[in-house]
Amino acid sequence: MARLLLFNKPFGVLSQFTDRGSPTVRSTLSDFIAVKGVYPAGRLDRDSEGLLLLCDDGRLQARISDPRFKMPKTYLVQVEGDPDEQQIESLRRGVRFKDGMTLPADVAPIDAPDLWPRDPPIRQRKTIPDGWLRITIREGRNRQVRRMTAAVGLPTLRLVRWSIGEWSVAEIAPGRFTELSVGGKGMGARAGG
Repeated sequence: MARLLLFNKPFGVLSQFTDRGSPTVRSTLSDFIAVKGVYPAGRLDRDSEGLLLLCDDGRLQARISDPRFKMPKTYLVQVEGDPDEQQIESLRRGVRFKDGMTLPADVAPIDAPDLWPRDPPIRQRKTIPDGWLRITIREGRNRQVRRMTAAVGLPTLRLVRWSIGEWSVAEIAPGRFTELSVGGKGMGARAGG
């Protein structure tokens, strides 16, 4: 059985245990997680929030983070502007970057979700509307969701990774984690020690 931690990474926290080379002190995973022998399975940018998986098994780590397995990752995304059907359809078909087309994404407009407050809060502009999208991707390019929304004219204001595969951050407060025991090639999670 592998150990799997579901961590709700707050805004401003690096997805690593140490911060090398920065002249300023930045918050890292070691400020929240004292479990030995677990490592992040993938990344979540410092300015993004939500689910970060950590595990102690290299094969499980690869299954979660390697793009070959196309594990779905769902994000709740607050964007600047009011998304129209053409923008949503462009995201669904895939967006062209300098490094090629993204895979098609599952995209749906949603009402503002009931999330924890962000610290610092999102800057609100009275003259510019904003909207929310639920976006599921199956690859993991650098800053992919932010790049996708910007490419269709909807800059991202807030990005929360809600789920990876079958695992979700739904009942986990920011800065907290839940530990599971996982067997059988990373599937079949159950509550653990």
